Amino acid sequence: MLSQFSKEGDKPTLADLNFKFPKDVYPVGRLDHDSEGMLLLTNDKKLNHYLLNPKNKHWRTYWVQVDGAITTEAIEQLKKGVVINLKGNKHNTLPAKARIIEEPELPERIPAIRYRKEIPTSWIEISLIEGKNRQVRRMTAAVGFPTLRLVRAKIETLEIGSLQPGCVKPDNQKDILKKLKVKL
Repeated sequence: MLSQFSKEGDKPTLADLNFKFPKDVYPVGRLDHDSEGMLLLTNDKKLNHYLLNPKNKHWRTYWVQVDGAITTEAIEQLKKGVVINLKGNKHNTLPAKARIIEEPELPERIPAIRYRKEIPTSWIEISLIEGKNRQVRRMTAAVGFPTLRLVRAKIETLEIGSLQPGCVKPDNQKDILKKLKVKL
């Protein structure tokens, strides 16, 4: 699903969800078409601006399934920051939080990720305070472990929990701001 309300070809969008959104609600940030997980929607323009402004650094945490048995050396590289290519330019990523995790309990992915019997996969949790285009995918590839599946699990302390794909959970603004560690 595209993380937008406007149609783009035949791909499903937020407008296809079984939920009546107010007209002035928009997604804060984006997930690319190949990514999954939590997407915050709001009509609070101050919150939207705060979360999208790069100077207001906030942690976003992802669960990432990578191709291969990731090494502690690769995790250490991710923690220090790596060089990625952005539109032909080299970019040094900021240091990240990264660790190897057990496979999280997630619904089946549709379409399923590729499966190769001879090559293992592993899961990592990575947290970033910057959000360049396809950054997590570029970072894991830079350390030799391409991303197979990417799920946004948390923004600051606001967690996806047991929310299933396509579900919408209206929440109290005060609680959301507290979990996002935002003071507007």
